Amino acid sequence: MSSTRPLPSIWLSLVPVVALVGLLFFNIKILGQDQNHIPLILATMVAGLAAIFAHRLTWKELEDGILHAIQSAMMPMLILISIGIVIATWMQSGVVPLLISYGLDMISPSVFLLTSCLVCGVVSLATGSSWVTAGSVGVALIGAGQTLGINPAMIAGAVVSGSYFGHKMSPLSDTTNLAPAMAGSTLVEHIRHMVWTVTPALLIALIGYAILGAVSSHGEASLDQVQAVMDTLSGSFNLTPWLLIPPVLTLLLVMRRFPPVPALMFGALSAVTVGLLVHRPESFLTELGGYFSGMLYGYQASTDNEAVNELLSRGGIEGMMNTVALVMCAMSFGGVMTASGMLEAITSGLMRLVKGTGSLVATTIVTCFGVNVLTADQYMAIVLPGRMFKNSFLRLRLHPKNLSRALEDSGTVTSPLIFWNTCGAQMFGVLGVSAAVYWKFAFLNLAVPLISILYGMTGWTITRISDEEAEERLRAA
Repeated sequence: MSSTRPLPSIWLSLVPVVALVGLLFFNIKILGQDQNHIPLILATMVAGLAAIFAHRLTWKELEDGILHAIQSAMMPMLILISIGIVIATWMQSGVVPLLISYGLDMISPSVFLLTSCLVCGVVSLATGSSWVTAGSVGVALIGAGQTLGINPAMIAGAVVSGSYFGHKMSPLSDTTNLAPAMAGSTLVEHIRHMVWTVTPALLIALIGYAILGAVSSHGEASLDQVQAVMDTLSGSFNLTPWLLIPPVLTLLLVMRRFPPVPALMFGALSAVTVGLLVHRPESFLTELGGYFSGMLYGYQASTDNEAVNELLSRGGIEGMMNTVALVMCAMSFGGVMTASGMLEAITSGLMRLVKGTGSLVATTIVTCFGVNVLTADQYMAIVLPGRMFKNSFLRLRLHPKNLSRALEDSGTVTSPLIFWNTCGAQMFGVLGVSAAVYWKFAFLNLAVPLISILYGMTGWTITRISDEEAEERLRAA
């Protein structure tokens, strides 16, 4: 938006938001649709018309905003496509079947959800990526849990909770580095300060999954059905420990801060290589052609067990295109809202609610969530509120690490709870469960923002600075 043009009114800015909420409700509840591309496109049209006719923006300005927003999401979309390739190759080579077999053999249904959360937490903490964790370990856990008869929404909730615990706390994570950079604190200060909110949230989540496992562990799958699945997997694949090479290689590369797309592609290529060596097909070229086809269209299992076929037939570039399209639609809406100034007008209006420390923290948390809803991007949900509230925290003599913690306590962890957000869309793409279904089981993601608001209201763990330091930081800002 041009810096010389005043912001649109708050009422005009809320028109596209109301339109989006109404269209999503109509699409899901009235029409019974589970795809939300069209409501996002229609809401983008409403935002564009409001900007052009009521706020006098040109189409070129809106177009630039849309293109800029989509460009900012290109890397997430490339990661999505790469994960689709990884899933297909890991299915066909036997990597995921091996992990599912291990899971069925070692994990009791009563502690499956709790264990899933912990495993994903450790992997994500080591890699710094919730996306890689959900796209690798999470896929295997979904498969193993479904075979045990556990509700997929519960499994997805546990995977998301664990993945975002590690993503939030890992020094390798992009958002963990972005939040203190926007707030003016250091990485070490930021991580140490987040311990106070994420630790009780993790305990709440683990207790919740322990209770869920105790009361709902007896799914539809009988022991005979589980054994049938394990027999089918062992009969259809050569389940050797050599198949652990691709996931271990992928995790090592990510831990070494290798770029995610090359790391994922190495994981896929290593799966093809190991799969060819382990299974020793009669026709090398035919098998290789099958891998190429799976990378594009997704792996199609053809065992004599229909449940296994449904479990393993996933992935591929084509399988991710629906999610990529959803991301593009969502970013288009966010681009129009940002370019027109309507998003800034909404967030500026929230500043009127700030009366003290508690309301400032709560407003920051709510704003981050709102930006996640409106722009469908967790990075914007950290960057925009970080810019907006930085000086406000300093004026109240609050250490910048309070702001950086609030940014991640909402901007990061609420992103996978919104199914049109890039993170929610990615989780749906790899786990096969929509955020609209699993959100109520993502206990950690739900608890962290509430705990952060509680701390702001009570003043507990809130760190203050002297008047001199605050003035110095304000001058530097």
